Amino acid sequence: MTLHFAYGSNMSRALMGARCRGAEAAGIAVLSGWRFVINPEGFGSIAPRPGGRVHGVLWRLSARDLAAINAYESVDSGLYLRRRLPVRCGDVQAMALVYIARRQGEGTPRPGYISLVVEAAREWQLPEIYIRSLARWAPSRWRGVRAKDTGEVG
Repeated sequence: MTLHFAYGSNMSRALMGARCRGAEAAGIAVLSGWRFVINPEGFGSIAPRPGGRVHGVLWRLSARDLAAINAYESVDSGLYLRRRLPVRCGDVQAMALVYIARRQGEGTPRPGYISLVVEAAREWQLPEIYIRSLARWAPSRWRGVRAKDTGEVG
């Protein structure tokens, strides 16, 4: 079994179930020292940030599910890189596989993407302040200030 920390659309039970049929949720988890961003391609990624926290879901994946999620995240074509990073799930710290966009920088989310991420965050009852920071990435909510500009550490 491989532990996978999901922070974007892979937090969704329905979407993860369709992508990785054998995936089992281990619970909600936190990745410290990072922040959520939208990559130049319009999807979720993370970037280092001292004091930052990314909330998400820890999944247990079989070898078959791992191959499926690697394909979905376009690892072979280089869209995302895989890294093992320490996450905290309750009182337990574990090393988990995390996908990070190869191209760094920030972009505009693809239509509907942030809605999926926010819905999944609500499904898992992540902290409301964190959910609001995710929702700020929606272009319709930009009022001259984007989530990255707020300095908020969810």
